Amino acid sequence: MVKAKPFIKWVGGKGQLIEQLEALLPADFAERENVTYIEPFVGGGAMLFYMLQTYPNIKSAIINDINPDLTLCYQVVRDNPTELIKSLNVIQSDYYALQTEEERKTFFLQQRERFNSKSLNEIDNTTLFFFLNRTCFNGLYRVNKAGKFNVPFGKYITPTICDSATIYADSKLLQKVDIMTGDFEQTFTKIKENTFFYFDPPYRPLSNTSSFKDYAKEDFNDDAQIRLKLFCDRLNESGVNFMLSNSDCLGKDGSDRFFDDLFIDYSIERVWASRNVNAIASKRGKLTELLVRNYNCVDALLNNL
Repeated sequence: MVKAKPFIKWVGGKGQLIEQLEALLPADFAERENVTYIEPFVGGGAMLFYMLQTYPNIKSAIINDINPDLTLCYQVVRDNPTELIKSLNVIQSDYYALQTEEERKTFFLQQRERFNSKSLNEIDNTTLFFFLNRTCFNGLYRVNKAGKFNVPFGKYITPTICDSATIYADSKLLQKVDIMTGDFEQTFTKIKENTFFYFDPPYRPLSNTSSFKDYAKEDFNDDAQIRLKLFCDRLNESGVNFMLSNSDCLGKDGSDRFFDDLFIDYSIERVWASRNVNAIASKRGKLTELLVRNYNCVDALLNNL
């Protein structure tokens, strides 16, 4: 049986950090009943697919993203997997039939232009999202300020554009998932008893050259990071547990205490992660990321009463 897993590549995907994230979940998470799991920045969904497969006590999940093409992908995979697979097989066959790199590049640019036209139906739009994700440089997703996908051709000869088994496995798992498109704050309305939030927002850049947060035309700047922290405060005041990932600015620059000061009232852990998207190979490698939690702070307070 094929396990569900992310159906797209996504910068900052959490597949490599799953074990570390798992270790920092609430100690009683598996014993909680009728859990509602919410991801306001779903991205590639590595944590989502892991949690849904590992914890049967998650009875419902809500995912959100500001990128409408991405959330449409989740909807099509959930609701129309067979039709999507047929369409992906067609474009995969067309791509594989091309004999030269120049032909493949021309085809790629044609499909990128079609995708950017924003005039496609749901199946075609999602088909091209998959296609571009598999054939563009490094599988990146990046848009300009006009919202146009602008990643160059990746020179792949026979990438797997259609992975039918994964799409069907993901579709089955997504049946219990509600999909939202827009600002992260709208997910507050979905809170029920025993709700858990995991946040994986666009990371604060560690340097001007490392900035990669162009998943949508809307910028996620320091003001947005502060707004997210205030949202976490609302959750904490409501008795809702959350975990949040972000870049470790202090680990990169010993004087940059942006997150350490911002989340000073919460527990901050540092975990090791690999980053492979820098254009300069020597700047790829391991670095620390932050994990912020509110629930072990509460435990500590209770233990001191």
